[in-house]
Amino acid sequence: MNLENVIAQRKNKTIYRDGDKCIKVFDAEYSKADVLNEALNQARIEETGLNIPRVLAVTTVDGKWAIVSEFIQGKTLAQMIQKDTEGEHTEEYLELLVDLQLKMHSMTCPMLSKLKDKMNRKISQAQLDATTRYDLHTRLEGMPKHNKVCHGDFNPSNIIITEDGTPYILDWSHATQGNASADAARTYLLFCLAGNEDMASKYLSLFCRKSDTARQYVQKWMPIVAASQSVKGNAHEREFLLSWVGVVDWQ
Repeated sequence: MNLENVIAQRKNKTIYRDGDKCIKVFDAEYSKADVLNEALNQARIEETGLNIPRVLAVTTVDGKWAIVSEFIQGKTLAQMIQKDTEGEHTEEYLELLVDLQLKMHSMTCPMLSKLKDKMNRKISQAQLDATTRYDLHTRLEGMPKHNKVCHGDFNPSNIIITEDGTPYILDWSHATQGNASADAARTYLLFCLAGNEDMASKYLSLFCRKSDTARQYVQKWMPIVAASQSVKGNAHEREFLLSWVGVVDWQ
C-alpha cells in the first residue's frame, strides 16, 4: 500500500491515492466504531445504485484504521465553482447539485440509522441550556418522519465529476434515513458557514422549486439542524450554528 500521494487532509484523517484506490487513514485516536460505521454506511448506499465509490477494504495502517475505496478521477464541483470566477455557470452547477440531491432523496435504505434519532442525541450534547434543548427536542419530534436517504454533508466538495461528465457523491460518514428538508437545511447552512450566503439563498430557492417544498418548511428545520451540528467543528463554527438556534420564524 503506497501512502506517498496525499490528495486531501481533513480533521482527524488523511486521504491518499494509490493507483486506482483511495485510502482514507484516520488518526490513531479516531473512534473505531465511527470508522466501521462509515464503511458500513458506504456499503449500504452502494446497494441503492447511486454513483459512489465502492468500498474495497477496511484495514489498519501502522495501527491506524483505514477505509480503502475506488479512486474516482475528476474534479469536485467545488473546484469547478471556484474556477468559475465570473459566475457564468453558477446556475448550471447549482442545478446539478440539486438534481443529484433530489435523486438521492428519491432512494430508500432501510438499514441506515434514523436521522431523528441522531439529531436527538446531538441536541442532548449541545452546549445549550436545558430549556432550549427541551424546546428543540419538542420541535424535532413534531416534524414529519420520512425515510429518504440523507447525506448529512451534501455540498459541492463532496461531488466529483468525471471526465465524461458522470457525477459521483463522496463521503457517506453522516448518512441517515429521514426528512429531505433537514438535509437541505444542512446544505444551506454549509454554504453559509463557507461565507457564501448568496449561493446559499440561490440553492434554497432552487431546491424548494424543484422539490415543490415550501421554503418556510425547510426554514423550520434550520434551528434544529444547527443545534445538532454544533457539537462538532471548531469554536467559530459552533458560535455560528448556535446563533441559529433561537431563530424560530426566519425570513
